[in-house]
Order: sequence, then C-alpha cells, then structure tokens
Amino acid sequence: MNLSNNGLLKRILMALAATLVIVYFYPHPEANRFNYEEGRPWNYAQLIAPFDIPVHPDSATLLAARDTLDAHFVPIYELNQLIIDTIVGRLPSAPGTNYQRRLGAELRKIYASGVVDMRTREEIENGRLPKVRILDKNILSEMSTSGFSSLRDVYLYLDSTITDNELHQYFLRANLQNILQPNYTRNDEESRRHYEYDYLTLTADRGIILQGQTIIDKGALITSQDFTNLRTYESMLAERNTSEKQSNLLMLLGQFLFVALLMTSLMVYFYFFCKPIFDNFRALTYVLILVVAFFLVAVGLNHFVAGGIYLAPITILPILVLVFFDGRTALMVTTMMTLICSAVTTFALEFIFLQMCAACAAVYSLRELSRRSQLLRTSLVVALAYVSAYVSLELLLNGSFEGFNPRLVIFLLVNSALVSMGYVLVVLAEHASGFISVTTLVELADINAPLLMRLSNECPGTFQHSIAVSNLATDAAQRVGANVQLLRAGALYHDVGKLANPAFFTENQHGVNPHDALPPERSAQIVINHVIDGLKLADKAGLPNEVKNFIREHHGAGMAKYFYFQCVRQHPDQEVDKAPFTYPGPNPQSRETSILMMADAVEAASRSLKEHSREAITDLVNRIIDSQIADGLHNDSTLEFRDVARIKEAFIKRLMTIYHSRIAYPPSATRRPAAEQTAPATPGSEQPASKVQ
Repeated sequence: MNLSNNGLLKRILMALAATLVIVYFYPHPEANRFNYEEGRPWNYAQLIAPFDIPVHPDSATLLAARDTLDAHFVPIYELNQLIIDTIVGRLPSAPGTNYQRRLGAELRKIYASGVVDMRTREEIENGRLPKVRILDKNILSEMSTSGFSSLRDVYLYLDSTITDNELHQYFLRANLQNILQPNYTRNDEESRRHYEYDYLTLTADRGIILQGQTIIDKGALITSQDFTNLRTYESMLAERNTSEKQSNLLMLLGQFLFVALLMTSLMVYFYFFCKPIFDNFRALTYVLILVVAFFLVAVGLNHFVAGGIYLAPITILPILVLVFFDGRTALMVTTMMTLICSAVTTFALEFIFLQMCAACAAVYSLRELSRRSQLLRTSLVVALAYVSAYVSLELLLNGSFEGFNPRLVIFLLVNSALVSMGYVLVVLAEHASGFISVTTLVELADINAPLLMRLSNECPGTFQHSIAVSNLATDAAQRVGANVQLLRAGALYHDVGKLANPAFFTENQHGVNPHDALPPERSAQIVINHVIDGLKLADKAGLPNEVKNFIREHHGAGMAKYFYFQCVRQHPDQEVDKAPFTYPGPNPQSRETSILMMADAVEAASRSLKEHSREAITDLVNRIIDSQIADGLHNDSTLEFRDVARIKEAFIKRLMTIYHSRIAYPPSATRRPAAEQTAPATPGSEQPASKVQ
C-alpha cells in the first residue's frame, strides 16, 4: 500500500509527539550530572575537586545526631517567684480567723519545691525528664525534677493533709483548682533555640576537601560520606556555573536528538521490515503509545523510589507487542524502549543488559500466547534470566559478591512476578486497540463455543466442511507465514450464515434438494444471503472484525456460477443479468482471507472427484485457484505468485492424505450368501454430488 504524503506526514507527526512527551519527562538539565548510588562502585574517572568543598556530615551522622539530641536534650524552664504571692493574694478573706495565713503558708512550703503543669509531670513520671535547665537572668543552671509536683498533686495533698475541719471547709470554699498556677514553666522559644544550636554543634562540617584533592577514585565503593560529598560538589558546581542557561539548552537538545534518533530507528524498522504495522495507522499508534506509557511508568517509579526503574514491568512490553504482531517486532520495540530509559538510570550498561536478557527470555518462552498459564512459566523464566544476568554482571565488574545488592534482586523478582499478571493488560489492550490476540482466537476456535456448537447441531454437514477447510487452510498458512490461529478461527466461522437455511446447502441435504422447486434467481439469492446472514450472527455473537472479514470475503465478489449458467440455459435468447448471481464482496483483502477462499472452493470441489489420484487432485487445485486468479478475486490481497505455488502444494499434499488409498481386506472365512454379495447399493448412494456451493 502506497502512503500518500498526508499519511506519511501523520506518522512523522505522531512519532514527533511521542518524542516530545518522552523528552519532557526526562531528568531536567539541572539534575545531577553523574548517576550514582550509595553502596555501589563509582563508575566514572577519578574526580578531582576544582574548588574547596566543605565536608558536610553524611545522612547517617545527621540521623544519629538527631537521635542523640532527642534522647539527651534538657529543656529550659523559667521560675516565676512572684506567682505564689499572686495565688495567696487571691485566697478569700476570712475576718476574725487566720485561715488565709495558714493555707498560704502551706502553699508557700509546697511551691518552694516546684510546681509544674500536667504535661511536664507526665514526662517526669515516664522517666523522660529527669532534670531541667533553669534560666535566671541569662544564666542556665540544672536542677533535678524529683521534687516537682503538679497542680493536681498540690490540691490532693492539701485536701488529704488538712485535719482541722474549719480550715478544711475554708480550703474547699477557696476553690483552689481555679487559682493554682505552676511556678516552673517551659520556655519553648529558648528551648528551640538551644536545641538548634546543639544540633548545629553536633553536625558541624568535618573539614574541607581542598582544591586539587580527590573527591572519589574510579571504582571506589560509594560510602555514605562519599555520597554526601558528591551531592555537595554538584550543588556548588550548579551555583558556580555562569553559563547554566546555555548548558541547559544544549542538554535539552542532546536529549531530544537522542530520543529522536531512537524513534527514527524504530520507524525505519517498521517501514522496511514490518510494513503492515507502518501502513496500519492504528497499529503504529498502539506501539508508540505503549512505548510512551511504559517510559512514563519507569520514570515515575524511579522518581518516587530509589532504583524504582528496576520495578517497572518493562518485560510486559514485548508481551503486549508479541500477542498482536510477532516476536521480532516485540524485541525491536523493547530494545528501543530500553535504550530510551537507559539515560534515566544510574548504571546504563547494567540496565540495558538486564532488560534485554529478560526480554529475550520472555519472547522465547512465550512465542505464541494461547493459554493464560503460559504467563506463569514466562514469569519464572524472566526471573531466572534477571538473576543470572545480574550475577554475571557482578562477577564481571567486581570479581566478587561484595557489592551484591539484595534490594535490586528483590526489585527484579517483583518485576518478574508482574509478568504473570500481564494477561489483564493484554485483555485491556485488546479492547482499547481493537486488535485480536492469539488467546482470543484460540478461545473462538474452541468447538464448544456457542455458535460453533449450534452449527454442529443444526448444520452438521457445514460444520464438517468448515473443519476440513480449516485444516486445509492452516496447512497452507504455515507454508506462507500467514496467521495460522486467525485463519483457523475464520475458517470455522466462515459459513455460519448457512444456519438460516441449512437444507438449501448440499452438505446438509438428505436426498431432497429444495432448489429443484425454485427458479435460479431465487436459489442464487438464498445461497448468496448466507454471507449476510453470517455477518448478522457474528454481530450478535460479538465476533471480532478480523473474524467477520472471513465471512464477508470468503466468496469475494464472485458469482454463484451454477445457478447463473442454469438461468442462461433456461433463457437462451436473453442476456442474463449477472448482478443477482454475484456475491456482495469485497474480494479478499488479506493473505488469510485469500487462502480461505481457495481452501473453501478446493475442499468443496474435491468431494465430487471420482478419482483421487495425484494427477486428478493437482488438476482440480490448479483449475480452481487459477480460475479465481483469472477472475481477479485475489487482486486486493498481498499474496505473491510464489505464495500461490506453496498454497497449491499444501492443498495437494493434504488432499492426497485425506483421500489416500486403503488396503483391500481379504474375504472372511465364512462366505456370505450370494444374494447378499450382489445386493445393490443403497438407493441414492451413487448420485453425483450437487454443485451448489
């Protein structure tokens, strides 16, 4: 199919849009110029400090300092010495008694040891506050909290120790629960300031890497301190970069060119080696959407989880391509996707090697997804490929298992487990894209499917014919590299329209031919309508368009020639209109529907052969297929002349197998009566086969 300039432009714009989306979500130019991980070797050359770099404490030191400070920090409190006078002054007066003085004396005695709020008292009781620091005129002094009481403790103590009944009555009238206040209160502002000062003291810089000194050597294991030093270096480098804007633009340009070249390589592959995908705009859109979607998943996981790109189920990508296209295309798409993601990863070589090993293992293990259980096996094979590839890399780069990263292995195993759930994505992709997977074709080709069961029960002759056509067509499909599963399913359903009028087709007749009582035009219309009736049944059963194409195209725009010639013989003096005898078409548009048309005609005609020698079968096959080609019925398909030759050979070989000669068994020892030996054949058994197809 030749693409118009407009069609080519649409494909270029779509690939460009995919490229721009990918570049937009690439790491920004201001991100780290190096890719590295704590606990892994430094894979770059020796890094020399171009300027003085302060040595900040590493994350572990910062965390330990925080924990130590939280455990040992002594908060700051203030003593309000005047609060007791205020409390005593608020006690109710009692003329003629000394109750106010006596209760005030008790309060002063308690407050001398210290009274605090309930929160502080709870901390003391839980052992979290053994002492406090008292701020008095900018001087800090520590004191024990063992003598501190809470406001509630003060009230309960007085309530239980006052034995004088009249004084106790005065105590109750004083309503102390609303008067008492702590004299030691926490100063949150001073506590926070001293906490921050203590933390800065504990986490002060440990020194300076002078200009010209080594930051890290090539191959050295990146410690927590090295990781912090590298972060500091990159931060200072970004601040000192006077041409940052220009550098950012150049880096963006480099990212765009990198992705554009990979996307161009993928499009070139489709154009030269997988033309059906390039010519099919929907198929090309599907593949590019997969690439972009899996890239976004990988980048998202890598952003939120350290090393999360290894969690991205990239191995599902070749499966989603394989089920609709082929293994070679699946590997090519996965390769481009892996290379695009490699620029995001910390260790590009490791990532590419691991993903390609896993992708090859997945494609080899799966090859053709026909059962859900295959994904479980593929998941195990992918896991084995991941682990083997990772072990080999560790030995190659480090010569030991000292740098073995269990976390990465867990990520890879989780990634492998996700492959087993790929069937859900296959089903979703099938519904979203409109393509049909091998699994669905296998399910449709099950003879227990409702429509096929009905065909078997109501049209047994048609059902047997469909099975024979299926076997004949799939043999030919294997010879020319056509879609075998699609052809098998299409062959089984191609004649379901005969369910509308089973008795009008010879394979379902039993001695009575209803066409004998009808004019040729009416008979032709009934036979031709099995295509239209088949499409209605297919719509009702929800069959995919790819299968309905076999119903629609298996007769193409050909003619019901038997009834046409019958009409010509009945009207020798008139020119007979061919339109009522012509199928609605269209002619076969694909290799698979072309093969079915050939197989359908050859299988039906082979039943009328009286001699089944190789010469007779070869002549029949050549005559029928050459006649179809001469009538132009296969002009729209993509079959080539060498394909036709292989199809003919496949048909001849299959028919020779079906009609092979059988050995003659010797007569039994007990001879039958003569009358029995010469009994005539069952009436009608030697009638020539009808030519109604």
